[in-house]
Amino acid sequence: MSVAPFPDIQPIAEDAVLLTFGDAIDPDLTPVIAAWCGAIRQRFGRRVTDLVPSYATITVYYNPLTSDFRFIISELRALYDSLPEAGGQAEAQSIELPVWYHPSVGPDLERLASACELSVDQVIEKHTTTAYQVYALGFSPGFGFMGLVDPAIAHPRLERPRVRVPGGSVGIANRQTAVYPAPSPGGWQLIGRCPTQLFSEQDLALLSVGDTVRFRAIDHATFLSLGGDDTPFIEEARQ
Repeated sequence: MSVAPFPDIQPIAEDAVLLTFGDAIDPDLTPVIAAWCGAIRQRFGRRVTDLVPSYATITVYYNPLTSDFRFIISELRALYDSLPEAGGQAEAQSIELPVWYHPSVGPDLERLASACELSVDQVIEKHTTTAYQVYALGFSPGFGFMGLVDPAIAHPRLERPRVRVPGGSVGIANRQTAVYPAPSPGGWQLIGRCPTQLFSEQDLALLSVGDTVRFRAIDHATFLSLGGDDTPFIEEARQ
């Protein structure tokens, strides 16, 4: 039986086509997108140079020297009838990530609590009692876009991104949450820091699309024992 829905397929560059399954964050789409990604890899092999799954889309990059968009789109349409059930895909992981929630490493924690008319402890409770689905990987290696954050603590990105966000920083952006795998620019609301390594050259990304993630609050001593870096966040001039 085929996996529904059938996506809209359009060329977007000389070496890429975009499959669009919807226009909103939908947990039911994640296994569908995972099924399509697995089938595309199996059918196309090295003709496909990269796959970028997102909340409701997949970007398929191919070698324009060996294929053109007409061939790729024709093959994708033919692939539909042979797709497996979404539930037949490999089981997703359930991952727990420890977090030290503290203003010294989460400079937006207290401001976010105030803006949401909650205490810091209530923000932490709401962030840790939700099971998040990994909807997409991107921005930087190992960066997993997760949702959905409790509406009570959902808050927009900063108006201007920070020049440098320390690796391990845990952030919120609207109804998404994520952990920065490595130092990078960023504009998410930072509420804590995670000591877990999310990406390495040997093991690549810890998270995969479709995984379920829960955050667990830990104290300072536990954070250090797990290898966490407690260097206080220092605000730099923003872009």
